[in-house]
Amino acid sequence: MLGNILITGGSSGLGLATAEAVAKAGGRPLVVDVRPSHSFDEVIADLAEREQAEQAVRELAERAGGLDGVVTAAGIDACGRLSEVPADDWERVIRVNLMGTASVVRAALPYLTESRGRVVTCASTLGLRAVSDATAYCAAKFGVVGFTRALAAELAGQVGVTMLVPGGMSTHFFDDRPEQYKPGPDAKLNRPEDVAQTIVFALSQPPGCEVRELVVCPSTETSWP
Repeated sequence: MLGNILITGGSSGLGLATAEAVAKAGGRPLVVDVRPSHSFDEVIADLAEREQAEQAVRELAERAGGLDGVVTAAGIDACGRLSEVPADDWERVIRVNLMGTASVVRAALPYLTESRGRVVTCASTLGLRAVSDATAYCAAKFGVVGFTRALAAELAGQVGVTMLVPGGMSTHFFDDRPEQYKPGPDAKLNRPEDVAQTIVFALSQPPGCEVRELVVCPSTETSWP
């Protein structure tokens, strides 16, 4: 039984797939997103705003009677050369992807410590390998990698910590990008539903058994290894 699992970005993409997988596995998805899911218990919040993120976590945790897990699946991008991406857009990627992750986990810690629950963060293959025209995304996801590894050391024996490192997925994440930053017509992308199953696997481990890091990517992923 998974219990109460808070999922950021749970109204679309990997977050939605994870919420559906958690529900199918007998858990209770609790969604935080800037857009409504219309499917699960949720709070609308902008993760770029720390107070909104923290309040959303507390509200859902109190509503559900505690938390057994957190999955930080929310993420955005701003493609382009550093000199061309507007500073506000660049910094928002950092605030949502990195600072939002930290804010949600920080707010959830009292509940997770009590339940001896688990955290699954969502990094990226671009958190391990840098590419041009992705300075904001790489900076944020490299930050998530460092944050998660440090968090795992800090919470060892108290709260389980897993870092998911996904490659390309077939979601709407790429829809608003300029054409040169979209996957090509022959790109092989993973289904978010399949990646979500690996998150459920990590959340389902018995106490004391840790899945520290999971790389889940298409077999032809160009950014891995």
